[in-house]
Amino acid sequence: MTKNRKAESARILYSLTSRCKTPSHVAQILAQLIIGNLTSNTTVAAAFISACHSLNLLTSAAFPLFINIHTRPHTFVCNTLLKTFSHSNAPHKSPVIYSHMHRNIIPMNHYTFPFVLKAMADLKWIEGGKSVHAQIIKLGFLRDLYVGNSLLNLYAAGGDMDNCRNVFDEMPVRDVVSWTIVISGFKDSARFDDALLTFEGMRMEGVMPNQVTAVNALAACAGFGALDMGVWIHDYLKKSGWELDVILGTSLIDMYGKCGRIEEGLRVFEEMSERNVLTWNAVIRGLALSKNGKEAVRWFFRMEDEGIQPDEATLIAVLSACVHIGYVDMGRHIFSSLVDGYYGIPPSVEHYSCMVDLLARAKFLDDACKLINEMPFEPSVSTWGALLAGCRAQGAFELAEFAAWKLVELQPRNSTYYVMLSNLYAEKGRWNDVEKVRELMTDRGLRKDLGSSTVKNQTFEHSLEYAA
Repeated sequence: MTKNRKAESARILYSLTSRCKTPSHVAQILAQLIIGNLTSNTTVAAAFISACHSLNLLTSAAFPLFINIHTRPHTFVCNTLLKTFSHSNAPHKSPVIYSHMHRNIIPMNHYTFPFVLKAMADLKWIEGGKSVHAQIIKLGFLRDLYVGNSLLNLYAAGGDMDNCRNVFDEMPVRDVVSWTIVISGFKDSARFDDALLTFEGMRMEGVMPNQVTAVNALAACAGFGALDMGVWIHDYLKKSGWELDVILGTSLIDMYGKCGRIEEGLRVFEEMSERNVLTWNAVIRGLALSKNGKEAVRWFFRMEDEGIQPDEATLIAVLSACVHIGYVDMGRHIFSSLVDGYYGIPPSVEHYSCMVDLLARAKFLDDACKLINEMPFEPSVSTWGALLAGCRAQGAFELAEFAAWKLVELQPRNSTYYVMLSNLYAEKGRWNDVEKVRELMTDRGLRKDLGSSTVKNQTFEHSLEYAA
């Protein structure tokens, strides 16, 4: 085929590929690509990959065509495949393409690495990402901001914040995205103090936060109880003239609620022009955390009156509020409505745990045990913990002992539950049983943690954390 003829064939094929609508069309174009030896034409190849993506034929058509051909595909084609697969429902193919490029000495550029790193981040494949990291260093691409940010995102997504921070410190150029990824990663790993220190470093370097930065920093303030920093962020938002949209507003309410200043959160709520179920949840949860359970319940019904459909977290928050103030009848009513399908949400183990906690604290131990037996799934740690706390408060030793052993069975490596069991026996003067528990801990290589001899029931707090 002459050069002109080949160019004309490529032009026609590109036109046909751009109008591709069915798998049959893809199959015909695939045949023409092979017959006309046009797989090396980057324009046609990119159009073909796009058509395969839109018809969910990436794995069955595009991947085998370009990876199994005898001639090496162009870097652009490989990058297009990497990008497309990284945004598809088959991100695991991106590392395969990357390995193919490596084995066949296909040149890589600064577009190659962000695509494969995105796929590895989605897959949480940190070990594979480390080999890509080594190649990035070898080829000198760490100086590229986009590559560096993609590497940060990989480690943050996998919870490897030590490596994430190391990469960040080595980057010669950083932007607001770089700082935000690190702050978000620390926040997601519950290292709230590190998140806030990073945010403070960002401020000192004069890098202005964007909305994503602010939301993550506010979440870190909420987790760490850093009210002063949260107030600074709020003031910054006001001075910068940012619109208090539903995301920022909800984040502020959540921060104020968890820092014990729900009154400020309610003011933010009234200022917002748009709210969603998450906004209402933040208010109800904040009121419950501030020991204002009656108001939390009132806001729950106000939410219903305004036509906002509660979600799973809403119901956990309002049931937890009922637990805190001992609203047994109200809790029963809300829980029964949930079980009967009134809210259109299937009850979860967390909902049952809240109800067990409410009944146990109110001395309805028989009802609490009956509810546990009726649960459509296995009771969780929070379920047995709620029962145990109620039993101890009511002096129901045998039932408390049973619940404590259930906790040991569920988490045999958690020394806290052995200590709780040992304390139960010690309170009754059953020293032989105390010694047996200690021997069991020794046999399992466990030791008593300092400060764990007295453990309070934390179902209420845990439920609110889940609702977050």
